[in-house]
Amino acid sequence: MNDARCWRAVVLTLFPEIFPGPLGLSLAGRALERGQWSLEALDIRGFATDRHRTVDDTPFGGGPGMVMRPDVIDAAIEGAAAKGRDLPAIYLTPRGAPLTQARVRALAAGPGAIVLCGRYEGVDQRVIDRRGIEELSLGDFVLSGGEPAAIALIDACVRLLPGVVGQPDTLVEESFERGLLEYPHFTRPAEWAGLSVPEVLISGHHERIQAWRLAEAERTTRERRPDLWSRYVADRAQSRGYVS
Repeated sequence: MNDARCWRAVVLTLFPEIFPGPLGLSLAGRALERGQWSLEALDIRGFATDRHRTVDDTPFGGGPGMVMRPDVIDAAIEGAAAKGRDLPAIYLTPRGAPLTQARVRALAAGPGAIVLCGRYEGVDQRVIDRRGIEELSLGDFVLSGGEPAAIALIDACVRLLPGVVGQPDTLVEESFERGLLEYPHFTRPAEWAGLSVPEVLISGHHERIQAWRLAEAERTTRERRPDLWSRYVADRAQSRGYVS
């Protein structure tokens, strides 16, 4: 896809065969086929200069594991940048700032991203600092490599691109869009395993339904994510002019 208007993802990885993987299916896959976004996975080993295509070495200061070399990663970033000079570079690491829906929206509104997938103990910090690579984390857990995280990041961005989701109104009430987790959902049958759908949802009273959904979203957020709830309450108070 050579259309400069499409959203571009350039992934730097030791395992390019992982891609597109799930990104080639469902909404993201159909959007990829339609040319609404493009994906290129570059093999980091292709930027190594020795005959063994070495990409890592032992850490200074000792310790277990290996570290990805700054010269190889720098060359890979340069190679990716040649395909999109305007693309921000992102390194997915547990050390990074938490990835938020707001950051996803900002990335989706831009031209795309260069996504660096780390392996081993990580990447030499010097190339991250020199290149100004943004470090992002999917959560407080550790994966064997950055590829699954890259797939999650790209999928989150692609589904926000215009025309990817068939009913864009469904995006408005999703978790995090209003600073809340989403309310619970129900469908047919109305009675199942001795459990009933909440009566308000079959009442046909749209104002009551909206009020119930907001109350459930607030309850769920308060119980499951007190950090989000505190922020939501503070933002709401500020918007109403209650903060001195």
